[in-house]
Amino acid sequence: MAVTMHDPMTADKTRRRTITGSLIGIAAIIIVGVIGYFLFPNNLALLTRIIAIALLVLSIDLVTGYCGVATLGHAALFGAGAYAAGIAAAHYGITDPVLMTLIGALAGALAGLVSGLIILRAHGLPQLVLSIAVIHLFHEAANKASSWTGGSDGLSGIAPDALLGLFEFDLWGRTAYVYGLFLLVVVVILLQVLVRSPFGMLARGVREDPLRISAMGASVKSVLIRMYVISGVVAGIGGALNAISTQVVGLDSLSFTLSAEALVMLVLGGTGSLYGALVGTVTFLWFEDVVSAANPFHWLTMVGALLIAVVLFAPKGLYGTAAHLLGRIGGERR
Repeated sequence: MAVTMHDPMTADKTRRRTITGSLIGIAAIIIVGVIGYFLFPNNLALLTRIIAIALLVLSIDLVTGYCGVATLGHAALFGAGAYAAGIAAAHYGITDPVLMTLIGALAGALAGLVSGLIILRAHGLPQLVLSIAVIHLFHEAANKASSWTGGSDGLSGIAPDALLGLFEFDLWGRTAYVYGLFLLVVVVILLQVLVRSPFGMLARGVREDPLRISAMGASVKSVLIRMYVISGVVAGIGGALNAISTQVVGLDSLSFTLSAEALVMLVLGGTGSLYGALVGTVTFLWFEDVVSAANPFHWLTMVGALLIAVVLFAPKGLYGTAAHLLGRIGGERR
């Protein structure tokens, strides 16, 4: 009887702790974003780029960290969002930034559906090979459709209107950065709800033991496809933000290199954690920018050394390892 009475109390404490942690995390994103705005006013273009790539890394985390799907082709979803938003503006005159973002999200969802249907037909190494094939097919399709995408020259002529009719997208990137920060906060809030929902728990179950999930009567493929589509929405928003902020879309947004680097950022921060994805993205891109400026000839060596050190000494990633250590310290104190 005592156990029965204790369980609701334990669940309530866990729920409160989770909500408190979420609020602290969101507050941290906003505070860091505001500090970045005032501390680096001349680097807002870089910070906006970091936000856009962070959305891509978050989308990879949904399928790799939470579902266990190996992929090296996720830039296809990012690039689809960027090109859709860019084409809407350059060819159809849809220059409202919110509409461009929605178009990018829809294009990312469609690319996620197509990619998921292809990639999820295999498992393990063949799945990884399929993801590489997908990104190369998207890249080549964008290159060949040069009348729409600009091909290797890139898609230009993207001129977004003032945000809400009030805030112009200036050369300093202030409006783009604030808009990107707003999108990031909204996406993280929604993803926190998603990963803690029954569907999110089911996705974790698919990663841990797909056979047991099937035995329970759930469709593993359906869960993975739905997560791929959601992942595409997030990546598409990141791609649209990149198109809006830079006002040009190039084939690099559909490159294998971008996919591989985004996966490295996720591992660097820690898989299966939304904040790990954010920490990994910020660390990698900021470290890359600082080191490449300080030493243009050997910066790749320094980036490689950082990655090796993290893998050897923090196998759960920077955020994952820090959270684990803090948890152990808290447990010892109790």
